[in-house]
Formats: sequence, structure tokens, C-alpha cells
Amino acid sequence: MNKTYRLGELFSGPGGIALGAKTAKVTVKGSSYSISHAWATDYDKDTCETYRNNLSPENHKSVICCDIRELDFERLAEISEIDALAFGFPCNDFSVVGKQKGMNGVYGPLYAYGVKALNIFKPQWFLAENVGGLRNSNDGQAFEKILEELKKDGYNVTPHLYKFEQYGVPQARHRIIIVGFRNDLDQVFQVPSPEPYKDMEVSSRNAIENLPIPEDAYNHELTKQSKAVIERLKYIKPGENAFTADIPKHLRLNVRGAKISQIYKRLDPDKPAYTVTGSGGGGTHVYHWKENRALTNRERARLQTFPDDFIFQGSKENVRKQIGMAVPPKVAKIIFEAILNSLARNIYQTSTPNIISNRLFEKPQHYAVPKE
Repeated sequence: MNKTYRLGELFSGPGGIALGAKTAKVTVKGSSYSISHAWATDYDKDTCETYRNNLSPENHKSVICCDIRELDFERLAEISEIDALAFGFPCNDFSVVGKQKGMNGVYGPLYAYGVKALNIFKPQWFLAENVGGLRNSNDGQAFEKILEELKKDGYNVTPHLYKFEQYGVPQARHRIIIVGFRNDLDQVFQVPSPEPYKDMEVSSRNAIENLPIPEDAYNHELTKQSKAVIERLKYIKPGENAFTADIPKHLRLNVRGAKISQIYKRLDPDKPAYTVTGSGGGGTHVYHWKENRALTNRERARLQTFPDDFIFQGSKENVRKQIGMAVPPKVAKIIFEAILNSLARNIYQTSTPNIISNRLFEKPQHYAVPKE
């Protein structure tokens, strides 16, 4: 038997989740389980082009480029049934780097469109992704509200704070991922164990230099650094930033108040990279450990585990945004395969408590170790 789950995506970005889904495959007792693309939607034109060209080259119309608030959900449900839904709803208002407006911001309430899609499409299962700061936004009330609404729609939900570097991703990127199974399936998701990946090399040097990136690779243009930036970087050692390094007074940044640790921060070549972001101005572009420059977009894409043949469309700055906002395909694949394993093996676990308390994020509630 071959079972394929049709996946629809909201806030799809350039396709990190989709690439993970496309490559996820599980075989149990001779039967194979996989995921196929049904449709995806995002608001940014270049982002949609990236998705189309890499993940839906034969059906560009399956990628709908529009503001989520203008998407005709009912019409889409009529023409395209789905078995699964993924939505990495915008994290701007929940990120610890931003102003943390939470539900009071422009982006915070957009999770409701994921809830709306669940109500209309009623897929068998879903995956939702957001930043770790979601746990504490609006004094924790935002997170509890989101979980309650997902449950109310008829799903058994399992949220977990994933530390991606524990799953073979060369980047200290921590994200909440919520997996939900429709109640009638009577299943509980098992968080995939990081144990199989504990010996993997996840240093930024290994990600960027092994194998070397060809000079003519796509999205590999160098940033033109100003003389002041080059001079400043000369005084910053690997792992240091503009505020921890011993920098001459005339090259120091005139910043009052909070000093963000990622400003002009060099990578430590022997450790996973710090979080690659898609927003922010000068000083936030991730800096090479040895060379006095920001990373290229292709180098950033490697830290996000995108293969070199995944070509991003748009201006250099727009591509940087796409890469920084994406979910690393490697960890998406791992989680999707854990979902497929749960479905294939029909795992039941009736004693699992509701996972709402922040304390339960310190250690996974339970693990499903991937099978060979």
C-alpha cells in the first residue's frame, strides 16, 4: 500500500517546510507513506516565485500569491481537498528581537487564519511553527489562547520547543512547533528524538566549507562592506559582537539602551551559527569568522540546510529575508517523518497530559526514535 497525504500551506515562505515534506518518506511493513504538494499561499511575489520554481515547477497556479486576509478559503476548499495543513504563521510580534506586541501587533492575530483553515478543510493533521518567544508573549496568554483554539477545532495538539542544532542543523535556532491530529484519529504525536543526531557535525565551518561553495553559485553575491564596517570587524574575534569586542572608540556603535547581541557578531567556526534572521539593518547579516564581511545568501542558506540547487528569486535583500524567515528543510523532514510514523504505526498514548505549562518545554514529553 502507498499512502500520500496532500498538503496545503499558509504563510508558506520560500518552501522550507515544503521541501522537508517533499523529501519525507516512511516505510512500515512494506507500505510507504509520503506527502505531496496540493497548494501553498504567501503574500510576497518573489517568495512565491522561489516556491514555484523549486517545488511546483509544473503547476505554478498551485502557489497563490495574495494577502492571507483576501484568500477565498471556501473556494479553495471546493477545488482542492487536502489531508494535511502546515502554517508557519508570522512571528514578528512574538520574536524576542522585536517589540513583542504579541496579539496586539499587526502579525500576532494572523494565526487565526490557520484556525480558520482547519475549520474549513478539516485535515487529518497539521503542523504549525513559530518562534520560541510565543510562549511568553502577552504574559503567556497568547500561547494558551492559540492552543485552546486549535483544540476547540477538534485536534489533539502537541507543542514542543525544538532546538534545531540538536537535530543536525548547523544553527542555534529554537522554534515552537505544534503538531495536531484530528480527534477521530485517536492519536497522539510523539516528538522525534534528537538522539540519532547527537554525533553529527553542526559547526558553521563544516556547513559552509564542506563542500566548498562554487564561486558562480546562485545567490552567492558578496555584500559591499563600507570601510568603517571592515575596520570594525578587524577588532571582533570569532563569537564576539560589536559590544563585547575591544573596539577603538571611533569605531564603536553609538547605541543607547538594549544592545542586541547579534550586531556585527562573528560566527564561531567550531559551533553552530547563531540564529539567521530575515529582518534588521546593518550589523544583523551574520558575519564570517575570519573574513571581514557578511555571509552571502548562499552561505546563509547552507546554515538553514537548503541545498545549493535551491535557487531563490528576487533582490539580494529580499532573498536574505526569505532565507531568514524559512523553516530549515532538514528539521521539517524529521518532524514530518515522525508524523508519518505515527500515522503508519497507529500509535496510541492515552495518558499524555495537555502540554500548556512552559515548564513542560524544558524536556520533551515523549520521544519517537526514527526507525531505519
